Amino acid sequence: MSSRVWTQPLVVVTDVEASSAFYCSLLGGESGHGGEEYEQVTCDGELVLQLHRIDVEDHHGRLADAAVPLGNGILLWFEVDDFEAASARVTELDPPIVRDVERNPNAGQLEVWLRDPDGYVVVLAGPSPYRPRAGRD
Repeated sequence: MSSRVWTQPLVVVTDVEASSAFYCSLLGGESGHGGEEYEQVTCDGELVLQLHRIDVEDHHGRLADAAVPLGNGILLWFEVDDFEAASARVTELDPPIVRDVERNPNAGQLEVWLRDPDGYVVVLAGPSPYRPRAGRD
């Protein structure tokens, strides 16, 4: 039997509202929660990313050590259905580029790697011929 899984990554950030604006612009998404301490970024009503302010403990305690640089070893990877439109949004935002647009020789998809306001590496990848999304609603 197969089960479906939905990712809901949560990253800590220094400024939730600024990060929300960045990700909503980058992904063509919307604010799904709003606030200074916690946010949900949605695309077409689907949760794609959660943002939590680094210095807020909430009910679960601190989620990260503020003395450690954010994003070390983490890549936030988003597959997009319209890579050309996503690339245009990257150009408009003008974030630091880690790897400019190129075709991944393994996955066969176009990718661009960039940094968000907190230093996380974000990858936008076009549709992969190895993982077609058609008919998988």
